[in-house]
Amino acid sequence: MHLTEKQKKLIRLEKKSLKIKNADLFGAFPSDDLLTLELTVPRSLGAHSVYLLLWDDDRQENTKHNFEWIGTDFISESFSLSLELSSICKNKTDGLFWYSVVLGSSYGTLRICEQKGSYRPSVKSVFEDFDGFQLTVYEKSMKTPDWMKGNIMYHVFVDRFCKEEPTYVRPDAILEEDWDNFAPEYAKVAGGFVRNNRFYGGNLYGVAKKLEYIKLLGVSVLYLSPIFEAASNHKYDTGNYEKVDDMFGGDKALDLLLDKAKELGIRVVLDGVFNHTGSDSVYFNREGRYGDVGAYNDKNSPYYDWFDFENYPDKYRCWWDIDILPAVTTTNKSYNEYMNGKDGIVRRWLRRGISGWRLDVADELNEKFLINLKKAARAEKSDALVLGEVWEDASNKIAYSSRRRYFRGRELDSVMNYPLKDAIIDFIKYQNADRIKETLISLYSHYPKDVSDCLMNFLGTHDTVRILTALSQANTDAMTRDEQASFKLEGEQLAHAKELLKLAYSLVCGLPGVPCIFYGDEAGVQGAADPFNRSTFPWGREDKELISHFRKMGALRGDEPILKTGYLRICEDAPSGVLAFYRFDDAQKIFVMVNMSDKNVPINEQGVDLLTSKAVKRGDNLTKKSVIFVKTDK
Repeated sequence: MHLTEKQKKLIRLEKKSLKIKNADLFGAFPSDDLLTLELTVPRSLGAHSVYLLLWDDDRQENTKHNFEWIGTDFISESFSLSLELSSICKNKTDGLFWYSVVLGSSYGTLRICEQKGSYRPSVKSVFEDFDGFQLTVYEKSMKTPDWMKGNIMYHVFVDRFCKEEPTYVRPDAILEEDWDNFAPEYAKVAGGFVRNNRFYGGNLYGVAKKLEYIKLLGVSVLYLSPIFEAASNHKYDTGNYEKVDDMFGGDKALDLLLDKAKELGIRVVLDGVFNHTGSDSVYFNREGRYGDVGAYNDKNSPYYDWFDFENYPDKYRCWWDIDILPAVTTTNKSYNEYMNGKDGIVRRWLRRGISGWRLDVADELNEKFLINLKKAARAEKSDALVLGEVWEDASNKIAYSSRRRYFRGRELDSVMNYPLKDAIIDFIKYQNADRIKETLISLYSHYPKDVSDCLMNFLGTHDTVRILTALSQANTDAMTRDEQASFKLEGEQLAHAKELLKLAYSLVCGLPGVPCIFYGDEAGVQGAADPFNRSTFPWGREDKELISHFRKMGALRGDEPILKTGYLRICEDAPSGVLAFYRFDDAQKIFVMVNMSDKNVPINEQGVDLLTSKAVKRGDNLTKKSVIFVKTDK
């Protein structure tokens, strides 16, 4: 059966027609919760039966749950359903489900379900392909670290941030002496082999020296790129998990950094690269730097079973077929003990003073390994953070043909928010408000609120084009590598990109989660993708206008607790090219509006704009390409 436009209009399926009681947007709930759904439809529809059609994760089994009629105002009718989530989980402590609401009406059997490609619900015939709303049920005991929620993070790529004495240069490394003229080695074809043995000398002593600068940005969480001994400048090819690289200052420099960070109230999170090691490592030792203990040298090595050899010793499983990154079998008992045991790597560095781990390529880590890792981290510190690198919606991610259960209690506290980064760029650069509304509603309705409050919300990382460059009109992906290496924004193009960056970071600071600054973005650093995005920090040449804006937003975030942990409500009826939403709690609310359209738009709230301290009246205009944060009584 196909519905006519008149029938669709009659059913009036605005978001408010079907709602979860006391849950504006969030659609993830603890397993001991009682879920109450309310449905309001026009009385003229002639609804005579309403039920919830609920499907389990593999969609092999569905159950029906009847709504009760609760009343009418003679214009519309209301129905309600209360569902004990423990009953649908059966013998499990968590689960992933999909549901739609089926109506028997004068117009036939209809279904309210999710409409892909739009942030609005739609109505379909019950006989059309199933397309339900997602329901995430997580373990009732799940809790994420309070110290992470809503605070600001700073992401440092150590070799390029700051150089400070004492310094050390490994004999086989090349030190680039000219810090201010960044010219990285690069392959002529993206992905081509580069030794990555050219260093600029940044170290942990330098990071410690600049902690006060970082603090002034409103930062309370410092995320370091890998710091363990490794051959490369990026150090994602770990050589020894038990030792901080000497070129970064060694263990002594980390201890100094941790002490100073603690004094300033800054937590330190390390990058855990546990899916693979370097071929030049204690564990594999293909290059022979570490004697003869490695798996490549000796089948009797204690590390031999960590790796998967197809034809010993030269053919082995590695990450993305990069032979300097042999992949570890994370199900191996010995490897699990080395990483997650009582004296393992995860607990050892937490004991040393770090506050958590960001897990590289979390999708490729075995589920049992992740469970063991989080258990080990929490055993060492009850509030240790475990954050994963996941590039998609992590609540329903399928990796290697397996549904991942990252947010259902035992694996991750939260993830890097790549979908939000892409949607923000699309909105700020191309005025695509529909996409960012859809992204926000999808993510924040799929993720538990505790997870959302810890999301790493960034505009760029060591793996992406610098945000200032990404917001320009230049398409660096279409350039040759030589063109990418020399590309630089100037004049009006640079000025325009800077204004867009201010708006983008303001938006990040308005949303739930943890705004994350990739070192140098706040100082005007430019660059195409790796390695051109990993520039040295321009000390003495910083863009002071941008830094001032980042500091201003950091101060605002720190002054307004609602922006850290408040709830989110999207204004779905905002004009084209405009994103508007509320952050709120039981006592007050902040109205955020970003106008990326080409015309002024009226403001539908009143109060004080926290960015300018000026009064805002309902009906005032918000100028094009601008943002307001209006604090108002609830």
